[in-house]
Amino acid sequence: MADTSYLTWPFFEDRHGDLAVELQAWAAQELAGLDHSDTDALCQDLVARLSRDGWAVHSGVDPADAGAKLDVRTLCLIRETLAYHDGLADFSFAMQGLGTGAISLFGTDTQKAEWLPKTRSGTAISAFALTEPQSGSDVANSTMTAQRDGDEYVLNGEKTWISNGGIADVYTLFARTGEAPGARGLSAFILPAGLPGFEIAERQETIAPHPLATLRFTNCRIPASAMIGDPGQGFKIAMSVLDVFRSTVAAAALGFARRALDEATARVKARHVQGAPLADLQMVQGHIADMALKIDASALLVYRAAWAKDMGAPRVTREAAMAKLFSTDEAQKVIDTAVQLFGGDGVRSGMMVEKLYREIRALRIYEGASDVQRVVIAREALKD
Repeated sequence: MADTSYLTWPFFEDRHGDLAVELQAWAAQELAGLDHSDTDALCQDLVARLSRDGWAVHSGVDPADAGAKLDVRTLCLIRETLAYHDGLADFSFAMQGLGTGAISLFGTDTQKAEWLPKTRSGTAISAFALTEPQSGSDVANSTMTAQRDGDEYVLNGEKTWISNGGIADVYTLFARTGEAPGARGLSAFILPAGLPGFEIAERQETIAPHPLATLRFTNCRIPASAMIGDPGQGFKIAMSVLDVFRSTVAAAALGFARRALDEATARVKARHVQGAPLADLQMVQGHIADMALKIDASALLVYRAAWAKDMGAPRVTREAAMAKLFSTDEAQKVIDTAVQLFGGDGVRSGMMVEKLYREIRALRIYEGASDVQRVVIAREALKD
């Protein structure tokens, strides 16, 4: 990564800089020339590599440490660095954290002891099942039900666009238990894969391939002990998890944008037009300046949000929403400019900037679309 000066910013401790430098060296060696022909197999392999070499332990708290917390700055630095090298590597790490985030933050000691060692060691792949066909960002509109029946809950309904759907070993699932209407009637559950009544209804293909699926539940029974937190706390749990991981989405976008700038910078220095490098043209210099500006502004918002959470802020809704909105939207612009500077090669299949162009688009949608983030920011700004 060309620019590492941001690692000296006061948001970080020395250990963060050391981690980023070490991971950069690891990624340059381990993530070069990956075979993307089989998305599922590659994600499983990446989880294994990240676990083997000690990076996946950062995805969840240590269940042996009663006071352990998720270090959001570390999560962001890892996602930024992995995204710089390979989008699926970032995805594979991120889902180990997001999928068990509710367990890390709200799980019982027994739940943490059962699942976090598995996801931190890579022996289990995790997923976060929140979205439904009629409710994306409008979580309160969820209709999937979990009906209490003695010592069990009976699940019925569908979840869709579920990352790691079809390859995950454990899902954090949100369903309506009915304590109250709307958001107050949702609860969170731990769901192992392979239970009777749980099926993968559809695998979904996207412009940047990731494991995605629609999940269908028909009278699927889980023990009452699988609930995370208390009945009716599901919305609070989901929002708390997103409060942490929304900043990391912004960090991934930042990693994509940094790679686009580095690719573009190398291109305009090497490519000659009328006997001179493209970099000599003032118009091109203006584009490079705008890209660098967007990246630094994004980094400030990302690590402001992560630092605030690590310093003990109970919620960073405003900061995380700002970071995600700005960083993902601006990364899209940075990458589009890089494609333009590459000319015809920018849209050639397999070129790095072409891959980045496909990867970045989804980040402006998942974990709260850009316009939803504007609504969140406005509500926070209008509070008394």
